[in-house]
Amino acid sequence: MYLYHDPPYLTDSSRIQKELADDIQRAINGEYTAILCYEELSKQAKTSEAKELILEIQQDEKRHYKEFTNFYKRLTGKKPVPKITEECAKQYRRGLQAAFKDEQNTVDFYLDIADKTDDPVIKKIFQRAAADEQNHAVWFLYLLTSPTSNRLFRQTINFGAEGAINTSALSLAQMLTYAMQDEYLAQTRYNLILQKFGEIRTFSRIKQAELRHIAALQPLFQGYGVPLPPDTSTMYASIPETIKDAYAAGVKGEIDNIAMYDKFLTYQLPEDVQFVFTQLRNASLNHLAAFERGLARNL
Repeated sequence: MYLYHDPPYLTDSSRIQKELADDIQRAINGEYTAILCYEELSKQAKTSEAKELILEIQQDEKRHYKEFTNFYKRLTGKKPVPKITEECAKQYRRGLQAAFKDEQNTVDFYLDIADKTDDPVIKKIFQRAAADEQNHAVWFLYLLTSPTSNRLFRQTINFGAEGAINTSALSLAQMLTYAMQDEYLAQTRYNLILQKFGEIRTFSRIKQAELRHIAALQPLFQGYGVPLPPDTSTMYASIPETIKDAYAAGVKGEIDNIAMYDKFLTYQLPEDVQFVFTQLRNASLNHLAAFERGLARNL
């Protein structure tokens, strides 16, 4: 963080613009550091799939860096000078841990920037960047928890939250369809986990909550004339090998779910749809905390 005293002659408007420029400079520094560290991390990857995934994440960071640089030049008339904010980890696992932590912290930072600006373009870009960072955190978590089988729960088709996150523009019908698909997938995932490992209170409780989510979404399909999608989720769910993998799957599912609803809520939505999406997103935050506690106990 940069510590300074604003000149007394700055107006409120210019002070806000200066704070925004400083925040964007900090974001540029973070992206610049991530690009360099992920390059090193990809070279340390244990499998070709892990290397490919890290380089995919790096491409997102390069796009963010370019977008933020353009904003900074527009605000200040100057080209930013990026700085490395931290040293890249030398050990692969420590690098993954650092990346996971940084991605999670960056989500909140980018959403704070989006909340503070009145510029609709900057607001939208930082909201979308926050969704990207949340998705990145998922994949780094999986590289940490399942380093030799990191595609165990990775969807490669457009279904559920993954489909929503990977689609550039969304209609209301698509949002409702992706949301319901994701609820179907959660139900199938929890059924598989409970069948294999027996009664686990966390999964049973959250499974029941997800049924309530389905009930909350159904009236929206009826109200807006959108057909309910068929439940094909069994094609895309995998059976976890261990309890640790089961909790990791729960963490990933909730992070994806939150990222999906965060993306939906950047659109102008009917009031009833916005209310339901906000409620489901907030519920997923609670579910995520429960799964993270379970994962921590089983690491």
